[in-house]
Amino acid sequence: MKRVSLLMVIVFVAVIVLTACGGAKFTCADPKGCVDIAPKDPVRIAYAFVVSGGDASLGTDTKRGSEIAVDEKKEILGHAIELVGEDELCAAEGGQTAATKLAADPKLLAVIGTNCSSAARAAIPILCGAGIAMVSPSNTAPDLTDEARPPEYWCYLRTAHNDNVQGAKMAEYAYEKGFRKAATIHDGSLYADKLQQVFAATFVQLGGTITAREAVGPQDTDMKPMLTRVAATGPEFIYYPIFIQAGGHITKQAKEVTGLENVQLAGADGIFSPDFLRAAGDAVVGFNWSSPDFSAFGAGYGDFLAKHEAKYGEKTLAPFHAHSYDATMMIFAAIEKVAVKDADGTLHIGRQALVDALFATKDFQGLTGTLTCTATGDCADPKIAVYVGQSADPDTWNPGADADSNPMKIWP
Repeated sequence: MKRVSLLMVIVFVAVIVLTACGGAKFTCADPKGCVDIAPKDPVRIAYAFVVSGGDASLGTDTKRGSEIAVDEKKEILGHAIELVGEDELCAAEGGQTAATKLAADPKLLAVIGTNCSSAARAAIPILCGAGIAMVSPSNTAPDLTDEARPPEYWCYLRTAHNDNVQGAKMAEYAYEKGFRKAATIHDGSLYADKLQQVFAATFVQLGGTITAREAVGPQDTDMKPMLTRVAATGPEFIYYPIFIQAGGHITKQAKEVTGLENVQLAGADGIFSPDFLRAAGDAVVGFNWSSPDFSAFGAGYGDFLAKHEAKYGEKTLAPFHAHSYDATMMIFAAIEKVAVKDADGTLHIGRQALVDALFATKDFQGLTGTLTCTATGDCADPKIAVYVGQSADPDTWNPGADADSNPMKIWP
């Protein structure tokens, strides 16, 4: 990943010193340009989340995490903070549209998002092309931070775990619990396909057999023909790390297919939501999810949950609210690190300098753990758990490790 040259850094620092000392007028030396914020103008950041449709709980949950971070921070170097946003629809087309709108704003410093990896793939080249830093709280597809990722991904990081971790952990759980034959189902999304691939590869390495690999469309409703094909292969465990709408249909209908009555059904963080309980109904009892291990989060997580309930009148809706809070706070810390402040309060933030400061994040104390970013943008302190559904009532949603939690953490 190409970074600012030593000469550029020296020039930029010299400008900071001169300005701070009341010397020469600020001259932007950042190769990606600078954002100038007038004395009374806000520091503007944005979100790109899915906030409509069947997966809206995922985006609403992360949006609230960022909003709470803004509430807590209040201001940056004497400037108010403005949070704007766009709906990425959990789709490539939505990601492209959202990124195009956001990239047109010359005052926008950074974007928290996207939620969905398919939307990220379309959004990243656009936002990076505009020099806008991008930190996702819930993209988990491995290729987004792979060493072979495209050069145009230079501005992208994430606080969410990498599915190389999550998929492997679910496979370890399944094998440890005695399952030896598993099937997978994906919905064509980058997120689901990559996650089931990692699960399958790890499961086979452990000694298991993958009996079937099927795919559905995210808008499909009749899952029985596909499930009948899966049943014919004799799986003991079915892993479908997809999203709420299709996941609900699969979960309901699997119980009605001969041969699948006693098969263990499992999904991932894309359906770790009370909305999935509504979609799946009673079939969710006994269901397994892989998702972040909330019991391993930092001491501040309890205070965050209390603030969330006081502000929104309900519990959190999906797994990545704390990751969004951490992404937002990371951006604030990076802005403070690189901003040049004139005597009248005007701020100047170099775009490349801001991205470099984000990549330089080390031992950042977040709600989700201690975050240190790699050279390709993985910043998470990944801790994955497996949960079991105990009730189909969405009002009982309260993930935890206690016997009365729904869903309840059961592994590790």
